[in-house]
Amino acid sequence: MAHLTGQERAHYVQNMFARIAGRYDRMNRLMTFGQDVRWRRYVIAQANIPAGGRLLDIATGTGDIAYEGMQQVPGLQAVGGDFTLEMMQAGKLYPERRTIQWVGADTLALPFPDNYFDAVTSGFLMRNVIDVDKAFQEQWRVTKPGGRVIVLESSPPKRNLLRPFILFHLNTVIPTLGRLITGESEAYRYLPDSTQQFRTPEALAEAMRQTGFSQVRFKLFMFGTIAIHVGEKSDSLAMK
Repeated sequence: MAHLTGQERAHYVQNMFARIAGRYDRMNRLMTFGQDVRWRRYVIAQANIPAGGRLLDIATGTGDIAYEGMQQVPGLQAVGGDFTLEMMQAGKLYPERRTIQWVGADTLALPFPDNYFDAVTSGFLMRNVIDVDKAFQEQWRVTKPGGRVIVLESSPPKRNLLRPFILFHLNTVIPTLGRLITGESEAYRYLPDSTQQFRTPEALAEAMRQTGFSQVRFKLFMFGTIAIHVGEKSDSLAMK
C-alpha cells in the first residue's frame, strides 16, 4: 500500500479511489467530524481569487473544493481535474456541481497552458503522488504570476501527549469506519499508512520553496494532523 512506488503506487491509488468514490464524501465528514468543510473554506479564502477568475482544483475528487470556490468567488471558472474518473462521476451526481468544468488530468502532466490559473488547489493529493517535486513544478507552471497554490494535506502525528490517541483514531477508528461505510477497510488502512510516511509540514513547505514559490506558509488543524500550505508565484521568480 503506502510502501508502493512508481507506477505501481499510482495504479493502486487510482483503483482505490475508484472503489470508494460513491461514499467518499460521507466518509470524509465522519472521520474528520465535519471539519473538512471548514478546511475547504479556508483553502478558498487563502486562494485570493478575483471575481471572474480561474481556479484549478487538481485531484478534485467529487469537486468539494471547486464547488466551495464557486460559492465564495463570483463568476469563478472552476476546473476540477482528476485521474480517477469514477470520483468525478460521483461529483456530477450533485446538481449544484454540474457547472464545474470536469477534466481528466494527471497532476504530473497537467493539460493546461502556462500561466493560466489565478490559483491551483488540491486536497489530499500530495501524499499520493509518485513525484512531489514534479507535481509542484506542474502546479507552478500553470499558475499565473502573482497567483497562489494552496495544498490541503494530512501530516504525520507529532510526538506529544496526544499522539497515542491520534494513532488510535488513524489506525483503528478510520479503518473500522471505512469497512462499515464503504466496505473497503483496506483503502482506509492506506490513509494512516501514507500519512505517517509522508513529509512533515516543514519539509513540504521547503519543497514548495525549492520549486520557486515565495511567501510559503502553512497553518495546522486538527491537533497538527492537517496542514494547509500556501505559496505564491512571484512575478520576479523563474522556476528552478
